[in-house]
Amino acid sequence: MRIESCLRIPPDRDFVLRLETFLLERMQSTWEHSVRYNLSESGMNPVSLADLADLGLDFEKLTSTPLGYSPTNGTVELRRAIAQHYPGASVDQIEVTNGTSEANFLVCLTLLGEGDEVVFETPNYLQVCGIPPMVRSSVRTFRLRADEKWEPDWDQFEKALSSKTRIVYVSNPNNPTGAVLSQKAMNRLVAAVEAADAFLIADEVYRGAELSGQLTPSFWGMSDRVIVTSGLSKAFGIPGVRIGWIVGPPEFVADCWANHDYISIGPNMLGDMVAQVAVTKANSKKLFGRTHTLLRENLTVMKRWLDSFDGFFKYIEPQAGAFIFVKYQSDIPSVDLAERIRRNQDVLVVPGIHFGAEGYLRISLGVERDTLSAALVRIKNELETLRTPSPNAKP
Repeated sequence: MRIESCLRIPPDRDFVLRLETFLLERMQSTWEHSVRYNLSESGMNPVSLADLADLGLDFEKLTSTPLGYSPTNGTVELRRAIAQHYPGASVDQIEVTNGTSEANFLVCLTLLGEGDEVVFETPNYLQVCGIPPMVRSSVRTFRLRADEKWEPDWDQFEKALSSKTRIVYVSNPNNPTGAVLSQKAMNRLVAAVEAADAFLIADEVYRGAELSGQLTPSFWGMSDRVIVTSGLSKAFGIPGVRIGWIVGPPEFVADCWANHDYISIGPNMLGDMVAQVAVTKANSKKLFGRTHTLLRENLTVMKRWLDSFDGFFKYIEPQAGAFIFVKYQSDIPSVDLAERIRRNQDVLVVPGIHFGAEGYLRISLGVERDTLSAALVRIKNELETLRTPSPNAKP
């Protein structure tokens, strides 16, 4: 590749890449480390290095390893361990990334071009919704229906598909609803993607965080048009090492690797070593078991609290994920309500509008039980002032 080709800027193209502020991430980054109780968290109470030592992490090896570069697509050892979770996948079908967010970013950057369209499921984590305009692509949405236990609105989905559709994106289990798609819905999505000659991007980072303990079926293997992204941040409870991955066709993964070299180069060596321990089949089972136990205990606490409001909240019990998505009976915008709870009660929750669903709050289930109970008392104190008319209010 000649230097001149790298520097030449077409006269009709604006090369300034402009992304909208990611409101959810900015809100969390601003407040999550300063509030007394953070119930905006979307993952599990994190494990420690000591916990991982109990699972076989070699501290002597960790502390004596030179802090050099890891292979930019992840070590062969880690990619081989990840591949064991995806039957039929080889190490050449795995790309290790800096978290699932980078995996999703790389997939979009690799697949999308000017004029392409992304069909995007809502409510959802809105990262992928914000990327397409950067490469002059666009987004069309379809909703999950609360009245159908968060199954897709198929009329909207079919209307969203077009000859320009390049990507259909879903999170399964879903963030923020905690819903898991039925096998029938999965089959229908895959069939539609194949008919459209598009790709299905299945973000499966909450796979392993099921409240029943039964692992969600993966989209992997249903079609050669399926690409899976995931990572350690959620069900594994290890967000701090920033390890994620892409699973896809070898040629596609090679293209992602090429783009990766231009962005963050690769994952860090210590994170790779930690991940090699965490993703073994035996340790994954133990970490998922820890997740399941905490979520079940906290869901019991949460349901008792929600039901104490005598109908102020409506909710569908989550099947997976470290949170619950609740609809409240008030006209106050969700951003205003969340800010009121933060300012007056020192508790951070996420407004539903940050997932494309007004009138909801997402509240964490992944924190320690005592933390959850104490924070819920504070939220209730604030909501009681909302539900109780002011003595000076006009009838």
